[in-house]
Amino acid sequence: MFTDSKNFKSQQGGLSQQNTIAKGTIFEGDLKSEGDFRIEGIIKGALLTKGKVVIGSTGFIDGSLSCNNADIEGQVKGKIIVTDTLSLRSSANVNGDVQIGKLAVEPGAIFNAQCQMKNAVKELKSELKAKTGPGVKSEQSA
Repeated sequence: MFTDSKNFKSQQGGLSQQNTIAKGTIFEGDLKSEGDFRIEGIIKGALLTKGKVVIGSTGFIDGSLSCNNADIEGQVKGKIIVTDTLSLRSSANVNGDVQIGKLAVEPGAIFNAQCQMKNAVKELKSELKAKTGPGVKSEQSA
């Protein structure tokens, strides 16, 4: 009559499971997965997932990161592509090129990156055209 929802989800393809790189672990190479990741160790290479990536305070990625959402407390050096939201906690240290949908930064985070926000650029351009279109008078005087 009653089913254990946790077992049910894991039997349907492991959607509820999280991959973990533990503190003290060094992984060299490329990782690909459909699931979420928690990084407390070191990855030297690329991490590609459609899930969420959490980089703990002891976590470090030296390479590239591509995911749907990311929450960074540790360090990332390289290219980051986050299709939705990148959240940088106060202890985060990011260096490299970043392409994101949304960005949230806590005070104290280090963000030394060339950043490109997808979708927001197009919206901004259309808003500027609407505001500076015909019929809008300039308030400048000579």
